[in-house]
Amino acid sequence: MKQTIAPPASHASGQRHLAIAFVVLAVVFALLPIWIYPFFLMKLMCFALFACAFNLLLGFSGLLSFGHAMFFGVAGYVSAHAAKVWAFPPELAILSATVVAAILAAVTGLLAIRRQGIYFAMITLAMSQMVYFFCLQAPFTGGEDGIQAVPRGRLFGLIDLNQTMAMYIFVMVIFLAGFALVWRVVTSPYGQILKAIRENEARALSLGYNVDAYKLIAFVLSGTLAGLAGGTKAIVVQLASLTDVHWSMSGDVVLMTLIGGLGTLWGPVAGAAVIMAMHNYLADLGAWVLFVQGLIFVVCVMAFRRGIVGEISHWFKKSL
Repeated sequence: MKQTIAPPASHASGQRHLAIAFVVLAVVFALLPIWIYPFFLMKLMCFALFACAFNLLLGFSGLLSFGHAMFFGVAGYVSAHAAKVWAFPPELAILSATVVAAILAAVTGLLAIRRQGIYFAMITLAMSQMVYFFCLQAPFTGGEDGIQAVPRGRLFGLIDLNQTMAMYIFVMVIFLAGFALVWRVVTSPYGQILKAIRENEARALSLGYNVDAYKLIAFVLSGTLAGLAGGTKAIVVQLASLTDVHWSMSGDVVLMTLIGGLGTLWGPVAGAAVIMAMHNYLADLGAWVLFVQGLIFVVCVMAFRRGIVGEISHWFKKSL
């Protein structure tokens, strides 16, 4: 007989704290353009959503994917192609990209989800490499040049997204909606079951749960949100390129999640901010950026074993 995995007693109090933190996050991103270049912030929100999507899979489901860049990058190509060649409005271009990413995630998940550990990771990496070479050779992707000069268009035919603040608000709404969806998933009964599977899969099986089905749903949700982030980024930067579908992008999202705090809601946002700041402000160092990035990662792993947000949360709980 299937038993219910009950949420902890402090669940309601934690929900209130999360709601307050979410409002603070929205206010912070609404005010940040006063001090920080909006284009950088828009890219940051896209990558933060990408990291939140990955954290849903690894941090809350315990599934390590080395191929998440395929959802992010393919969605970028679809969004760019739909906006530039098919003249789709931005909302439909991003929606098309998200749907394609969801289908790709479903196909990949069906192939990989019955495997565990390194075998699961290697299947996702192999699929990602196949997608990368497809994007390199397919005629509509532009090869190594990518799809350039992607038009931002008019949202719902009314709002001109070439206006910086209009585009910024559009991206912020997408990011907050995606973040809220992740929050809702991980705090729901379904999210509690995912955590139980992560902690002890054999016990979850003994309780009568279809573990593979729950993991597949998590994988598809994660890939879909990654596609939403990738499709939005292509409209923001007006470019879709091989960089976003390369295996190194999968490495970057792993770094964002680990540095920020694996299994925390806010960690991926903090991790994305750290990695994006390094890429943006250390660009003059050239190839040395990778060395500095590796050094910072080592320091974070040694000093913040739970990640930045994880350590802060742990310290806060101890001080109460």
